[in-house]
Amino acid sequence: MPPATSTSTQSEPLRVLFATSECAPLVKTGGLGDVSAALPVALARLGVDARMLLPAYPSVLAQLPACRKLAQLAPSAGLPASSLLQGRTASGIPLYLLDCPEFFDRPGGPYQDESGSDWSDNALRFGLLSHVAALLASADSPLDWHPQVLHCNEWQTGLAPAYLHHASGARAATLLTVHNLAFQGIFGAELVAALGLPPDSFHPDGVEYYGKLSFLKAGLQFADAISTVSPGYALEIQSEPFGFGLQGLLAARKDCLHGILNGIDTSLWNPATDPLIASRYSADTLAAKAVNKSALRARLGLASAADVPLFAVISRLTEQKGLDWLLEIAPQLLALPAQLVLLGSGEPELERGFAALAQSHPQAVSATIGFDETLAHLIEAGADAFLMPSRFEPCGMNQMYSQRYGTPPIVRATGGLADTVVDCTPAALAAGSASGFVFHEQSAAALLVTLERAASVWRERATWRALQHNGMARDFSWDASARRYVEIYARLTNNR
Repeated sequence: MPPATSTSTQSEPLRVLFATSECAPLVKTGGLGDVSAALPVALARLGVDARMLLPAYPSVLAQLPACRKLAQLAPSAGLPASSLLQGRTASGIPLYLLDCPEFFDRPGGPYQDESGSDWSDNALRFGLLSHVAALLASADSPLDWHPQVLHCNEWQTGLAPAYLHHASGARAATLLTVHNLAFQGIFGAELVAALGLPPDSFHPDGVEYYGKLSFLKAGLQFADAISTVSPGYALEIQSEPFGFGLQGLLAARKDCLHGILNGIDTSLWNPATDPLIASRYSADTLAAKAVNKSALRARLGLASAADVPLFAVISRLTEQKGLDWLLEIAPQLLALPAQLVLLGSGEPELERGFAALAQSHPQAVSATIGFDETLAHLIEAGADAFLMPSRFEPCGMNQMYSQRYGTPPIVRATGGLADTVVDCTPAALAAGSASGFVFHEQSAAALLVTLERAASVWRERATWRALQHNGMARDFSWDASARRYVEIYARLTNNR
């Protein structure tokens, strides 16, 4: 492999392979898909030769029919033969697709079958993805292009740094980004051999995690650097409860742990140009936002009432998101009075709870179970305020979308939410920084008090308009975050 050089002296661009299990719009289940779509593009704008490795799911192949075969990869240990296809994303990023029909040509989602159950062979499926990522970052790569940095994401590529650690010869530096520490890829110890890991890797300073194999722990242990998706989350995961058993390792590696706030796609999420909303608007034409509120109400069958605020949720319906608190205080919220719009899916109990709430209050509550991209944009544009009462939130993106759309967010002070939303206090209003509403206590009562406060401020039109303007003026683009990543890449390559 060619030696790594610094970005200040090299004659060629810094070469980075971005390994991920999702990339929107090709395949997406959450924020990882959005990050994978946007960050490599921002890196390319800074002169980085960024390329992506992604499984060749059926949905991906259907959207990229012109891909051509680039290399055949031999089987290894308990992992089958596979091949690499070459293509490009819609934004022009070179794309390597890992084609293994045995593992990826199946119905359902990337991680679960059509009934919502995890695929029983996920360890082998994403072990293969990690193994191939490591291969492409090693001197044994079948490609002419050799990355200087392998940028891994989440547990699905977490074994790649471990594979490289136990391999011989030159290799790329490794960076692992943790998007949500709650998902760790924990499997039985009997899979160590099938995955081609050496027996001596299974110990507390290796891939072993309380008697089991953890993909994420492996990556945290062996990656040359670690990043998370907000500064606040980087601090939270070094202790309980948000360390999820890995806080000791993360605290021990804090010198190479970086909190870098995710950005958003400001071309896709822009109310002035958004083709999916009823009426486009900007900070100078905020009156047009009301057209979207009317359109949203009409689409969902909600009553039209000029003096009633409309609160919104777009989320996975899980305990993490604090939406059980919202169900608990729903009667008091509706009595303010207020209306509620929800879009999302997740835990059956929460799905049933919000569906029942909508059925019993059809003029005031709408619950759409599932996901609809057009509706998501109309909700951001049409709602008065956006709710994210999360127990923990590594970064979050909807609170940034909402501020861009003049829809002040209501959040709990955790992770990326605390990093991106400034509470509506007299001091913050006077400073021109207030952009939403923040509460600290983990309880339904604290959420209700904050909702009541937001509804009260909503009736103060001048103050509400100031909140909207402050939020819309903030820069949540990927540019600053991408520059931070380039700095880390350069430091890693220099250290090698």
